[in-house]
Amino acid sequence: MNSATAPQMVQLDREGEVFVLTLCHGDNRWNTTLVEQINRALDEVERSEGPAALVTASADPKFFSNGLDLDWLASRGEHPGGDRRVFAEVAMALFARVMTLPMPTVCAVNGHGFGAGFMIALCHDVRIMRADRGFLCANEIELGMAIPEPELALFRHKLSMTAFHQTVILAKRWGGQEALDAGVVQQLADADAVRTTAVQTAAELARLARHRDVMGWMKERLYGDQAAINRPEGPAHMLRNLHDYAEGPNHLRG
Repeated sequence: MNSATAPQMVQLDREGEVFVLTLCHGDNRWNTTLVEQINRALDEVERSEGPAALVTASADPKFFSNGLDLDWLASRGEHPGGDRRVFAEVAMALFARVMTLPMPTVCAVNGHGFGAGFMIALCHDVRIMRADRGFLCANEIELGMAIPEPELALFRHKLSMTAFHQTVILAKRWGGQEALDAGVVQQLADADAVRTTAVQTAAELARLARHRDVMGWMKERLYGDQAAINRPEGPAHMLRNLHDYAEGPNHLRG
């Protein structure tokens, strides 16, 4: 499907130092076109300079994102959802990009977030969820679908062990208060305040992106290749042998 004829699925705005990426295509189901449009928006975000933060939100009053576009996946021939063959690779790369974006990121979960919708929310640094309605859920096991290892790693890095097991094995639906209590989200807000609260939170954090090289490096050391928290060596060994390990930009060593 030619990008010129694809539906608009995202909108990017800027409010001071905060970029607001709004998913604006119904219940925001995931397909290749959505991934491509988010990537183009992030290109613009990353071209900016100075303090900044990103908020991802939804224009739909009920759904943040309703997961994979199953109708597109089952269709044949040309479809506005784009090339099915590349979806898994480009979607996973996008999740990694959001997870390691060199600025603070806040997800405004105003409604249901299922499957890939839950995953993209977890890729953000902070999640603010509607208090009264909506669920976050990885329901693949209910659909007879296995969660691939890279996605399991994403869930494990972002959730406590108990919440991780409940999410990927028991397909738990996390409502607002339970999600907050389990650390799945960091804050709750009224329905009409989720987006504004997310923008306010992002504005407070934007100063941390003055040194984007540092934030990007730190996120890579948490989630990227040879991640510090996954190394077989224990922290005491690493501290005793600090010069054997990566320093990062603007480190404090003499």
